[in-house]
Amino acid sequence: MDEQLLYDEHPAMFRNHPFAFILCVILIAAFGLGLIILLIWWLQTLGTKLTVTNERVTLRKGILSKYTNEVYHTDIRNVQLNQSFFQRLFDVGTIAISTAGQEGVEISVEGIPHPQNVRDIIDTHRRQKKPS
Repeated sequence: MDEQLLYDEHPAMFRNHPFAFILCVILIAAFGLGLIILLIWWLQTLGTKLTVTNERVTLRKGILSKYTNEVYHTDIRNVQLNQSFFQRLFDVGTIAISTAGQEGVEISVEGIPHPQNVRDIIDTHRRQKKPS
């Protein structure tokens, strides 16, 4: 079976930190500083992407330099989903993935849209791929 793309998203800016976003917009009018902050923030979110296929989860970070971390569904032992009250309202959150081969969290990304869907996709495919 070919690998199929199931989820491919950048972190959300406004929905993840709405008050910080509004503060930056206010700082644009006040000092122009907000524009610089928003530009850096936007480049960070643009350079971060979480991809889930039917076989693996991949986190890519960076625009000029690159960082990539891949975890196959068969290796995943734990999927953590964290959402604050406002993140729940805007349907974003933090996904953290642990494997048996590493101590701690292997992949963690904040501000991912529809984190419950990501967790469900991973759970579905890691159960299907359990080694016999």
